[in-house]
Parts: sequence; structure tokens; C-alpha cells
Amino acid sequence: MRLVVARCTVDYNGRLQAHLPEAIRLLMVKADGSVAIHADGGAYKPLNWMNPPNRLAEDAEEGIWTVTNPKGEVLTITLHEVVSDSSFEMGRDPGLQKDGVEAHLQELLADDPTSITEGLRLVRREFPTSIGPVDLMCRDADGVAVAVEVKRRGEIDGVEQLSRYLEFLNRDPALRPVRGVFVAQEIRPQAKVLATDREIECIEVDYDELRGIESPNLRLF
Repeated sequence: MRLVVARCTVDYNGRLQAHLPEAIRLLMVKADGSVAIHADGGAYKPLNWMNPPNRLAEDAEEGIWTVTNPKGEVLTITLHEVVSDSSFEMGRDPGLQKDGVEAHLQELLADDPTSITEGLRLVRREFPTSIGPVDLMCRDADGVAVAVEVKRRGEIDGVEQLSRYLEFLNRDPALRPVRGVFVAQEIRPQAKVLATDREIECIEVDYDELRGIESPNLRLF
């Protein structure tokens, strides 16, 4: 990973146009090629970014970074003053370790995908993408690929994560179209709104029922 702290201006041309005026910012270049521009605030979200696949070209004399991708988007970073420029070899990351309930929930759903939706069959658990594995790759009754992300609690971050997986999976002609299903014991209303906007289906499941334990929730029938 390369971390550069610099006084810079940033211009983006693509789906729209955006400009960041001159200020000191953190520029992050990851091993997968992604480039992110951060301010000293705003939590984890960058001010602007470019996801792989992309190409970073540096003009050292002019102090200009040009980041392009196959979609025709261009991110131009002009360095006016470099405060710090460091690179670190971080090695392979083992990924997020799920807690016991979440891991078991994924296992139970993999054993019986029809508990998610009728006709669903498992292709593979931890299906790999360039940015990490999606929990379950399935096929529905019509043979359409279905990427399933499993969480104990469904938050906006989980929807964002599945959205990124779908973006990469749909680049594969052997898979696309791939639809997304977000599964959790409980899904927050904000996450449901975002999922609907991204055309991702939300399904809430009962952990106890999946384990064969009678649910304590009262039912009419």
C-alpha cells in the first residue's frame, strides 16, 4: 500500500464532473489498483475514488496523477506539495472473521438454500471475486446466478459490500446477469431502502428455526 499526504487538487470526469479545490489530503493506492482520496474527517468514506480495474499514470515532473478505467472515467490529481510519500508491503489479508452466529447462519443457509427462496441451489460457498469472497453463490430455479451475502444484522455497509461484489461478478460473461440477495436475522430500514435502490432483494430469516428450534415468536397459525 502507498500512502501519500499532499497538498493537491482533484478533478473527476465521468458520469458527472467534480472538483476538489487545493487542500492537504491523504492519497491511498492499494495493491489491487484502487485509488482513494481522503480528508482528515468524514469517517471511512473517501472524497473521491477509483475502483479497479484501472490504470494509474504518474507525471513526476508535472506532479500529476491520471487514473483511468475502461468506462472512460478519468481522475486527475495534481500534487502541489508532497508532505509524505510512503509504501508498505502488507501481504495477503485473511479477511473478516465472522462471529459464531453469522458463520453458523451462513452454514445453515448453504445446507438448505431453499430456506432463502424456493428453488435456490448452492453452487459454492465463499465464491471468490477480485475484492473478496461473496458468502454464497447460487442458481435459482431458472438457472440465474444469485449472489447471497449473509449478515447477523443487516446494515447499510452490508448492502454496499454486496453491491461491490455484484459489480465485479457481472463483468463475467459466464455468470451475468447476477442478482443479489441480502440475508440477515434483522435488516435495518435504511439498509432495505438502499437495497431496493440497488435492485437487491432483502430476506430476513429466523436463526432458531433454521437450527430446528421452535421460534418463541407467537404466530396465528
